[in-house]
Amino acid sequence: MEINIFQAVLLGICACLSSMPGLGGTTFGNYTLGRPLVAGLIVGLILGDVKTGIIIGAAIQVIYIALVTPGGTVSADVRAISYIGIPLAICAVKGMGLDPDTAQAQSMAAALGAAVGTLGTVLFYGTATMNLIWQHIGWKAVENGDFKKLYLVDMGLPWISHFVCSFLPTVLITLAGAGMVDIMKAYLPMDGIAMKTLFTVGSLLPAVGVAILLKQVVKKTVDFITFFFGFTLAASLGLNLIAAAIIGSFFAVINYKIIMLQNKKAAAGGPTDDDDDEEDI
Repeated sequence: MEINIFQAVLLGICACLSSMPGLGGTTFGNYTLGRPLVAGLIVGLILGDVKTGIIIGAAIQVIYIALVTPGGTVSADVRAISYIGIPLAICAVKGMGLDPDTAQAQSMAAALGAAVGTLGTVLFYGTATMNLIWQHIGWKAVENGDFKKLYLVDMGLPWISHFVCSFLPTVLITLAGAGMVDIMKAYLPMDGIAMKTLFTVGSLLPAVGVAILLKQVVKKTVDFITFFFGFTLAASLGLNLIAAAIIGSFFAVINYKIIMLQNKKAAAGGPTDDDDDEEDI
C-alpha cells in the first residue's frame, strides 16, 4: 500500500490542526481531531480503508486513553501518533498481509504508535520553541502600542511553526511509509526475533494505558467492582466497542439521574440516602 502526495498533504494538514499548541483549538483540535480513535476514521477515509483505520485507531487509543499533559509536559504526542503512526501502521499491516482484526496486527500498530509518539514529542517541543519567537514579537508590539499586529502574531505566524514541525515531517514520513514497510519485510522476517519482540511489546502496551486510567479513576477499592463489571459484560456477551459504549452510556445516565435527585433533596432540605442510612442505624 502506497501513500500518494495528495493523501500525505491531507494528513499533514490534519496534524497541524490537531497539534497541542493547536491551530484547530484545544477542544476540536487536540482533544477530538488528535485522538487516535477519531484519527483512525479520518486516516481510513484519506487512505481509502476505513475499516483498517478504525481498528488500528482503536487499538492505539487504548494505550493513550488516559494521557494528560499537565503544565504542558508531554510524554507522547498523540498528533504524531494519529497522523504518522496510524498511516504507517496501516501500510505495515497491509504490506505484510496481516488481517487488521488479528492480535498480531494490532500489536504491531501499538508498537509503531508508541515509537512515533516519542518522535512526536520532539516535534511538539520544536513547535512550542518556535512559537516563543512569535510571542516575543507580540510583546514588542504591545510595548509599542501596535495592537493590530497581534492578529498576525496569533493567527498568522504560528502556521510557520506548524508547517516546519507538523506538516513537513508528517508529509515526508508518510510518503516514505511504503518504502519503510518494504525495508521491514526485507530485513525483519515475521518469524524473526525482532518481529516477535515487536509483537510482544505491542501486546503489553494496552495494559499500560488501562493501568494509567485505573490510577486516575479508582479512588477506593470498591471502584474496582464497576470497572471489572464492564470487562465481565464485554467478555461474556462478546460486545464490540460500539455496544460497550452504548451500555456504558446507559449506566452513566442512571448514575447522573441518581446524583441529581440527591442534589435536589439536599437543596430542598430533605434527607439524602446517607441521612436515611444514619437514621436506620
